[in-house]
Amino acid sequence: MRAGAGFEGIGSGEPKPPMKRRQFEEELRPMHIELVKMQEWVKASGVKICVIFEGRDTAGKGGIIKRITERVSPRVFRVVALGTPTEREKSQMYFQRYFPYLPAAGEVVLFDRSWYNRAGVERVMGFATKEQVQTFLKYTPAVENAIVNSGVILIKYWLEVGMDEQAKRFKERDQDMRKIWKLSPMDLEAQARWYDYSRARDAMFAATDTANCPWFVVPSDDQRRARLNCIKHFLEQIPYEEVPREPIKFPKRQEKGDYEEPDYPYRVVPQIY
Repeated sequence: MRAGAGFEGIGSGEPKPPMKRRQFEEELRPMHIELVKMQEWVKASGVKICVIFEGRDTAGKGGIIKRITERVSPRVFRVVALGTPTEREKSQMYFQRYFPYLPAAGEVVLFDRSWYNRAGVERVMGFATKEQVQTFLKYTPAVENAIVNSGVILIKYWLEVGMDEQAKRFKERDQDMRKIWKLSPMDLEAQARWYDYSRARDAMFAATDTANCPWFVVPSDDQRRARLNCIKHFLEQIPYEEVPREPIKFPKRQEKGDYEEPDYPYRVVPQIY
């Protein structure tokens, strides 16, 4: 976000017409190819990449992550979405819970929410004390500098959804049986405490939007455009190169020989479609 820019004006330029699914898929296809090229380069070079996705509930974090990972290997692109901390984890140093999930050589880790839970939901919902939040905001830049200095490429995205669009998406979740699992009592509180979350977001940016580990803001009211814009930006942040490869020469299939198909009563799934 440029210096002095306010969140209220993000994405409020000349509105664009809705993007058709076909156009979206056509734009996404070459990006998927580039993501595979990046994957092969990451494997060959041993690079370590960590990407953080934060934002209000319904901002679209999961949708972007899904589009990034749908054509790459889950052994290279790992998604981390941690649940409620256990009692043991609550007693640990705060960052300790997240450190085991940081990438090793040849890995890309995508955090669907991260240690910034402390600056957001834990602050707003009272799960962390004021002192704990202040300590987090004070020391997080140093922790992230240490991560970067260890050789990790750290990228942080904040997805910014508008108030009206968030309310619309919550309503859709309530009415669509495919999405009701996404709606929790915590989500309802998130909508009710809109400005508490705004204050938490603002304090987080003021403390952790640093030159070494900046935040990149993705306007996400238009979901399809947000996904394309974020993936394109992500590709531009990584100095990957296409790894040369030779076309695979497949071996000749062996002869059948004396093999006979068994006369076995297989339980075949009904061929309804």
